[in-house]
Amino acid sequence: MRSGAKVGIVGGVFALVLGGVGYGAYNILDGLGGNGGGDGTSTAADSTEVRTGPVTEKEIAETSKKFLAAWAKGDAATAAALTNNKGDAEPALAGFSEKAHVTEAVITPGPATGSTVPYTVKATVSYEGASKPLSYASKLTVVRGLTTGRALVDWEPSVIHPELDKGESLQTGESSTASIEAVDRNGQVLTVEKYPSLGGILGELRKKYGEKAGGTTGIETWISGANADGVNQTLLTLVKGKPGRVQTTLDAKIQAAAERGVKKYEKASVAAVEPSTGAIRAIANNPSTGFEPARSGAVAPGSTMKIITAAMIIQNGLGSANSAVQCPPDVQWEGVTFHNLDNFSIPNATLKRAFAKSCNTTFIKPVAPLKDKRDTALKLEAERYFGIGLNWQTGIVTVDGKVPESSGAETAASYIGQGKIQMNPLNMASVTATAVNGRFLQPFIVPRSLDNRTFATATPLPPGVSAQLKEMLRYTATSPEGTATQAMANVGGDKGAKTGSAEIDGHATSDSWFTGFSNDLAAAALVRSGGHGGDAAGPVVAEVLRAGP
Repeated sequence: MRSGAKVGIVGGVFALVLGGVGYGAYNILDGLGGNGGGDGTSTAADSTEVRTGPVTEKEIAETSKKFLAAWAKGDAATAAALTNNKGDAEPALAGFSEKAHVTEAVITPGPATGSTVPYTVKATVSYEGASKPLSYASKLTVVRGLTTGRALVDWEPSVIHPELDKGESLQTGESSTASIEAVDRNGQVLTVEKYPSLGGILGELRKKYGEKAGGTTGIETWISGANADGVNQTLLTLVKGKPGRVQTTLDAKIQAAAERGVKKYEKASVAAVEPSTGAIRAIANNPSTGFEPARSGAVAPGSTMKIITAAMIIQNGLGSANSAVQCPPDVQWEGVTFHNLDNFSIPNATLKRAFAKSCNTTFIKPVAPLKDKRDTALKLEAERYFGIGLNWQTGIVTVDGKVPESSGAETAASYIGQGKIQMNPLNMASVTATAVNGRFLQPFIVPRSLDNRTFATATPLPPGVSAQLKEMLRYTATSPEGTATQAMANVGGDKGAKTGSAEIDGHATSDSWFTGFSNDLAAAALVRSGGHGGDAAGPVVAEVLRAGP
């Protein structure tokens, strides 16, 4: 056994440690009993018979061992030949040394779980005299080749690094953007290590404002092509550039609460906005990397949309907070039947009580008298008064909601947040902030003065509408019959909320939505497949609101 490789039995499972190996320094595969072509022992890969069925434990151990050995050695061709996609795998594996400039790699496999083998990578990245360690954990899965029957590594870019996706690669060099030091509203430094959800946001702020803020470039290892707008995610800093200071509207205390809140669920997102200014105080997602639903999502918001529908009803003279309304178990709309949850009804209902109990039929039935306006009324309300669908200039990339014109049953569905309505937590936090403040103030995360961008504007709500919306939100969060009362029980101050559940095609369980306010903070959360709004998204919003003023 050569000094660059050690083979042993760890915990009853074969493991190899490929250590301290400069590329080309040692022929590790020879030391392991193979020659890189898979000819060392008689396995399914060497037989003329095409095997079928699940891969065996022996195949998993041998294939993963040979693949990891070849990769650690820097033999991209051999490692790629042990995958089921040599064409994509070879340049990606070669890039580990050629583009990422990894000069040493220690790869330590762990015990296999089924056909999946976890491993840790301890690498050294060196570039122009600078050198630093890079450590992470990843995994691979061994499958049987469809045509050859060989046991092969199922190729995914995440085999190289867990945060790599299709079309992405690791690169090391002089960074293309100037460094920044982003701070919250009180001057506290914001880092990805402390606030994982801010990775994408800090990357965008760096690209957009780093040079303007006086920052300089450094030497880094990053994920290239991490998202559509070209913002690269930095994994390692070998030489720091001089950071430019970028002031944000975020509040570290509220951001920390948002990070805690979303971690309670597998797929959750939340955003918080200050109604009196539009300042974004927090934005968080779990998972914390990749797509960011809190600001980029576009899904049905369920009954949280009834805030806008209620405003539309009030402004069109179809009802008021304390006027009598009907809440039957179901209602017909152009041949389609819409139901309340479990077909409940409310005798002697008012709009406020129907809002608090989230009666679907109440928010569909009164709109029929609008006749030819009913297909466009909600779009007009959302855009003119709530700023939905306008081009927000927040300082980062956001999806700014969509309430399109509709027809037939989709019109009725839109009134209860279904159909073609598309929102994300930032949109719904803004909707709540607008209801509370009485006028739309475009959310923003860096001051307008930083680049003189033009904010989106909307018409203030007519006198009395905001007061009625706040009355309904408060009742929903404090009355015994309110669907938000339990989730908001530990939230203090002047408070209100609205729950929502959105049915998604192909999902057995609806998405959980919740939006609320406490004093001068509004927040909204989405938990994918979380069920009732008060059960999952509600506690996330409550945690954020408790951290506010």
